Amino acid sequence: MPGNAEIVHKNETLRYVSVKFPSQAADKAQQNFIDAVTKKDGIKYAEVNETHEALSSNDPRLSDQYAPQQVQSTDAWSEVSGFGDSNVTIAVVDTGAQYDHPDLADNYESNPGYDFADDDSDPYPDAPSDEYHGTHVSGCAAAVVDNSTGVAGQSNSSLINGRALDEGGSGSTSDIADAIEWAADQGADVINLSLGGGGYNSTMKNAVSYASNNGALPIAAAGNDYGSSVSYPAAYSECVAISAVDSNEQIASFSNYGSEVELCAPGVDILSTTTETRGSYEKLSGTSMATPVTSGVAGLTLAKWDLANNELRSHLKATAKDIGLSSDQQGSGQVNAYNAVTTEPGSGGDPGDPGDSVSETVSDSLSGYWDYDDWEWNWEFSGPSQIVVELDGPSDADFDLYINEGTTTNASPSNYDYGSYSTNSQESITIDNPDTSTPLQIDVDSYSGSGSYDLTITEYR
Repeated sequence: MPGNAEIVHKNETLRYVSVKFPSQAADKAQQNFIDAVTKKDGIKYAEVNETHEALSSNDPRLSDQYAPQQVQSTDAWSEVSGFGDSNVTIAVVDTGAQYDHPDLADNYESNPGYDFADDDSDPYPDAPSDEYHGTHVSGCAAAVVDNSTGVAGQSNSSLINGRALDEGGSGSTSDIADAIEWAADQGADVINLSLGGGGYNSTMKNAVSYASNNGALPIAAAGNDYGSSVSYPAAYSECVAISAVDSNEQIASFSNYGSEVELCAPGVDILSTTTETRGSYEKLSGTSMATPVTSGVAGLTLAKWDLANNELRSHLKATAKDIGLSSDQQGSGQVNAYNAVTTEPGSGGDPGDPGDSVSETVSDSLSGYWDYDDWEWNWEFSGPSQIVVELDGPSDADFDLYINEGTTTNASPSNYDYGSYSTNSQESITIDNPDTSTPLQIDVDSYSGSGSYDLTITEYR
């Protein structure tokens, strides 16, 4: 062959050969060979047999972490260009975050957030030695992967910070609700809520409902009072409630659990970013850490698949790993990044595939605050995995949505299993593994105003 090249390998199926040059051959000789051989009949192309390397992070402290390995983010990175997508945004509603941290700066947006606790435009921690929680949470989700610095998050998603908790780690319902609304308005795909306390209240319920109706997926911590039920806001139906497990995939000694838990993730001794005042990196434990691990996996999943928030929620659950805990402790299982990015949504009964769903839209109108309509949904599938009910009403009215399941009693504002009642007429309720023993009872109620509405019910196999 030209240039003393020697054929060393043939592949008949792909119809190529590999050639080897003498060790002393220069790059120019190889290029001359390519130019000459491609002029021959029957030779379609010639190119350099490039050397490829295993795709892995070069973050020096990755080996000190176990969470990215346990949820298989490290395996998933090779399936996603750039270890994630900067067009996917995770909002951290928390304390302030040190957004200029060397291991966070490249993933924080140029406008990093807003301070609702102090009502100013800068969410930077007021007291970095005490106010580090939001910085740690940010790193659990999206410390910059493959930057030769420190640790790695689960994905290279973009970050924004709504500072709703002060340097003491506490914040008012109104500040948190405002931060959630703000995050949704910024176009956040995922809203991380590593916070909790108090019981049910309408203001927070309306905030997470607003976020869900505007395309964001709220992911929230189940709580750190072992033996207690799932805390709010995680217990709202709009939120994905996350429990914590340890490096042995056992329920954490502090983690709340219950029927509202949908997923679990590592939350014990999690190494992540902290404020530079505290040494830049430290280990913390809590469902506060398990939650952003899940949020980061959600971001990595969105870098691979174009999913609506309810589809993302279902896909994360459908691809979770069963680690042998009870459903109250693990929900659908431990979130698993590799499964999430390598499993096509809709396969294996994962809701989100139109072939596995049936949908119907009905239209009607309400005359005023005294008016309401009751509807029934007769089940199409045996053992459906999910049903989504969406209300699209007039912009100048306030219509609400209420649902009862497993009963023939009509739903109403004073008697309901699920409710969505924001300050507008855009409402949505998602029920996983619904009770199909009776038709679903749906109530559309006018809190104020009148007009026409569309009610869309989508049932997933």
